Amino acid sequence: MSYDEIAISVRGVSKHYLLFAKPEDRLKQSVMPRLQRILRRPAKQYYRNFRALQNVSFDVRHGETVGIIGRNGSGKSTLLQVVCGILQPTSGTVSTNGRIAALLELGSGFNRDFTGRENVYLNGAILGLSRADIDSRFESIARFADIGEFIDQPVKTYSSGMQVRLAFATAINVDPDILVVDEALAVGDEAFRRKCYTRIEEIQARGGTILFVSHGLQTIVQLCTRAILLDRGELLLQTDPKTVVGQYQRLINASPQSASMIRKAIQSMSSTEAKAPSLLAPGDTTAPASDGRQTPEKVNGTAGFLSEEHFGVHAQEEFYAPELKPQSTVYHEERGARIREARLLTLDGRQVNVLKLANRYVLEYFVDFTRSAMEIGCGMMIREVNGARLAGANTRNMPSLRLARVEPGQVGVVRVAFSCRMLPGAYFVTCGVNGLIDGERVSVHAISDALMFRVLPEKDRISAGKFDLSPSLEVSLVSAEAGKAAPFPSVA
Repeated sequence: MSYDEIAISVRGVSKHYLLFAKPEDRLKQSVMPRLQRILRRPAKQYYRNFRALQNVSFDVRHGETVGIIGRNGSGKSTLLQVVCGILQPTSGTVSTNGRIAALLELGSGFNRDFTGRENVYLNGAILGLSRADIDSRFESIARFADIGEFIDQPVKTYSSGMQVRLAFATAINVDPDILVVDEALAVGDEAFRRKCYTRIEEIQARGGTILFVSHGLQTIVQLCTRAILLDRGELLLQTDPKTVVGQYQRLINASPQSASMIRKAIQSMSSTEAKAPSLLAPGDTTAPASDGRQTPEKVNGTAGFLSEEHFGVHAQEEFYAPELKPQSTVYHEERGARIREARLLTLDGRQVNVLKLANRYVLEYFVDFTRSAMEIGCGMMIREVNGARLAGANTRNMPSLRLARVEPGQVGVVRVAFSCRMLPGAYFVTCGVNGLIDGERVSVHAISDALMFRVLPEKDRISAGKFDLSPSLEVSLVSAEAGKAAPFPSVA
């Protein structure tokens, strides 16, 4: 890979902090070790070495959108600050190729005593723009931020949402080669967030590079070309977003007893980029399978995905295709239960995995309980090939549908009836069961991508997107006079 292809290169980056239990320990550390060495005594440390980042390495190519996920305290924000040059690494190197616009901690980069207008000009100058350049962009920035007369008020009078609006509007309107965002978009309202995502998509379309942190797993799956999983300051996994999100969910749902084993299993998948997702058998949390990578060829219709061309447009009825199996199944930790035998059935009981639009089907799976639990709930979620959540069902808001209590050895059966409204394509089903154990609601078992199905292509359909809205469409010609008299509201 040539230098021109790389937008961000991170090599062996570590960031350590010295943590002192008491303020006076800082003074002791600056004096006592030297004195102890003079007296030929072992030098004593009065601090604890906290490793916020530990030997992190990765590259981001021009045009990529890379998302970083991880639990709180895993080093995500620290890593972005190192990439942007705000923090210096304890060891390792970071190099960037292009103009960086960063949206990090709320209000970072703003002088709270300056007005919004003054901060726009200040941030533009920091990014190397002349006053004339900022003048030409200011109206676009103010329009996007949409904070009205507050643009000329001190930033210290802004709400958190207003600060995010102005910061994001400034960052994206300076035409950055690299955009770095740290979870800031979670603060804005829905309309503003959608506007931000639309602008991010525009940056992607013109070949911009984006590196961002988010706890919104759906955002990671939908926007990113690649994802990175950090934990305890270490890079555990970097590959396609769907795989990374699946492994992250395994990690955060793990019990304290098995978290270390699951962490090691995930880490063993990522000695290089684009390793295979885990295909662990039920109950196995020690080692990932060696096969199962979801390659582009599989997504495009071979090796079990069965393209539309495989069926032809004349297929009329649903059926079962044995070769239609997911290559990305992830078995989450068993914490008192095991899901098995997930399958899709027609209403008359036939097993199918090639479905027909608008027909009704039943997802059925069995649950073997291995310990006592209360308030057992269950659910399912249908996802796209890229992992985006489309639709599902669960008992979260319906306590009356839960099992009051289960005991070891009991078996439950879950049946979810649904109408197939997804348009032709490949889809995946995740199954999950949760319950109260020792007073805490936990996931007792889940299987991501437990099964997959395809929806048959339809002739002469006008529906577009992901779901069938049963639309009707009519186009006709009218006279010029009738067209002028049409009762449409005027557009200002």
